[in-house]
Amino acid sequence: MHINLSGKTALVTGSTQGIGLAIATGLAGAGARVAINGRSQASVQRAIEKIADTVEGADLVAVPADVTTDDGTAALRAALPELDILVNNLGIFEAVPALEIDDEQWRRFFEVNVLSAARLTRTYLPGMTERSWGRILNIASDSAVVTPVEMIHYGMSKTALLAVTRGFAKAAAGSGVTVNSVIAGPTHTEGVEDFVYQLVDKSVPWDQAQRQFMVEHRPQSLLQRLIEPEEIANMVVYLSSPMASATTGGALRVDGGYVDAILP
Repeated sequence: MHINLSGKTALVTGSTQGIGLAIATGLAGAGARVAINGRSQASVQRAIEKIADTVEGADLVAVPADVTTDDGTAALRAALPELDILVNNLGIFEAVPALEIDDEQWRRFFEVNVLSAARLTRTYLPGMTERSWGRILNIASDSAVVTPVEMIHYGMSKTALLAVTRGFAKAAAGSGVTVNSVIAGPTHTEGVEDFVYQLVDKSVPWDQAQRQFMVEHRPQSLLQRLIEPEEIANMVVYLSSPMASATTGGALRVDGGYVDAILP
């Protein structure tokens, strides 16, 4: 399958590392002009250099901004008045016992993981519908469906993101714009390595720690390993393409079979 996104401009929020960086690399490899976003100019520049080393001739734009704020979103809109592809990837997570999650943590997770995506969708969807083409992807998680006891505030935010996705897909009905979420399973990133070591013995080597984590905390995974970020990116690149024109309002799983359900 050849995916050609030449002539399309994409924004990936939180694209300086992990899944976001892999998605940005995948979109650049398909020919899109990709805006790299993070909170600092330095982190954005490092990501751009990594992608340029991987994708020859990559067309990349630096857009450092805090998209969890109105001012940051306004600055981003000024730099990128129009988008063809919006990937709301920015997200935070942490392990906290349920009864120790305070009100501020509940608010913070909702504002970062849900409201930032809703705000950017509200910003760019009208232009997409006017041009009768666009792709909006929200990066969700298996935690949206299988609420993890060690971080229910994170699970809540990703469940809400599925509802936000479905609602905006209805708002875009018949416009040529598709809105989907991608349910990512347990994925191997630097942040996840830190998370794994919150739950298992910090003294053991990474390969052993990963296996212990999957057995003890994610035993329902059919893949029985952490997913690599590039595997998530492959789905996002496909959904960003004209080939996925009939897929909208969906929650597409790249979860390694973690969610024990037939649909979707």
